Amino acid sequence: MPLVTIDVIKDVFTPEEKRELIKGVTEAMIAVEGEGLRDKTWVKINEIAQGDWAIGGQVLGAADVQALQAVA
Repeated sequence: MPLVTIDVIKDVFTPEEKRELIKGVTEAMIAVEGEGLRDKTWVKINEIAQGDWAIGGQVLGAADVQALQAVA
């Protein structure tokens, strides 16, 4: 039984975006492992509090991630 965990900063993704993440990750697993694992594939999203996530020593919040998304 595959279990995929996605860690994100709280308040970055909307509920609809999180549903899309879950759907997309599930489809990726099925593409590799086969349709028989669809009902056995678990995907969970952990939301990390703003300020509890850092890159290169710089603490990030939702606004920081949204700014990075705008550049991409």
